[in-house]
Order: sequence, then structure tokens, then C-alpha cells
Amino acid sequence: MQVRGLPIDVTFLPSPRAHRGKLLSGETAKGREVHAASFLRQRRIVLDAALRQRPAELRRILIHELFHFAWLRLGNPKRRSYEEMVRRELAGKVPGELGWSAESVKAALTRADRLGRSRLWRHYVCESFCDSGAWMFAGVRRHGEYTLPAAARRNRRVWFEAAELTTRISV
Repeated sequence: MQVRGLPIDVTFLPSPRAHRGKLLSGETAKGREVHAASFLRQRRIVLDAALRQRPAELRRILIHELFHFAWLRLGNPKRRSYEEMVRRELAGKVPGELGWSAESVKAALTRADRLGRSRLWRHYVCESFCDSGAWMFAGVRRHGEYTLPAAARRNRRVWFEAAELTTRISV
């Protein structure tokens, strides 16, 4: 896959934690542990320094973060198309996801979130897109976070192909 766009600064931070919209560092810092964070306006990605010791996981998480930039540039018709596919999965009670990012938000969704396209719903759809992109392109065939059934995985792959996101993404 080819990535096109302006440069994105990638840095490492020991034990990153998200707290009240800020990224903190250190195991004793407040907030919840995260593996990475993207700052879209600053064109910056921050990764957990511990990922340097786990190349496959580093690749998976970095690609997930790159797909946040791709989501931003995708355009409303493609974003809505992806959203509709995910909405059909939920209506069909398809369990699982392709990463913890999407799975954790999916678990918190209510029917009202889906129907009203709440901020939480839109966040879930974005995380699902990014986790799906990482699943497709990181080269990690098996992972404990890949809980989406095979049929739904095939549908997502077909969607990415139809959206012309299998050879090139704009970031």
C-alpha cells in the first residue's frame, strides 16, 4: 500500500496515558494507558516506546494511527458508506471487532447512539475503520483482538477494495 500526503512526525513516549484531552507520560501519570495517539492538525503520531521491542505490534498500531489521517481525507460519501456497512453488522448482531480500539467503544454504544449518530457512534465508526485498515495492511495474520467473524472480515475487505483503499491511501 502506498501512503500519500504531507509528512507526519512520528515520535515515541514512555508509558503514554490519555487524561482530559492531554497525553501524559509515565506509569504513575493520571489517565488511561494508551499505545498511541494521533494529532491530526499537527500531523503527529506518538507511540508507546515499549512498542519498539514488538515490531509486529508496532506496525499494527502505527498503521491504525495512519488510518486516522486517511479517515479525515476520505470524504463524506465513503465515510457514510463505511458507516452503513457497520450499521448493518450491528443490526445483524455481528459480534467482535478487529481491534481493542473499536471493540471497547462498540461495547459502550446504545441504540440511541446508533440512531442519533452520536459523537460516540461516530467515534466507533472511525475506530472500526482504523482497526480494519490495520488488520488488512499490518501483515499480522492472527491476533487476540481480531474477534470479528470471517464473513464480516470478508465484507470489510470488499468495502476497502470498492473504496479503492487497497493500493493507496491519502493522509
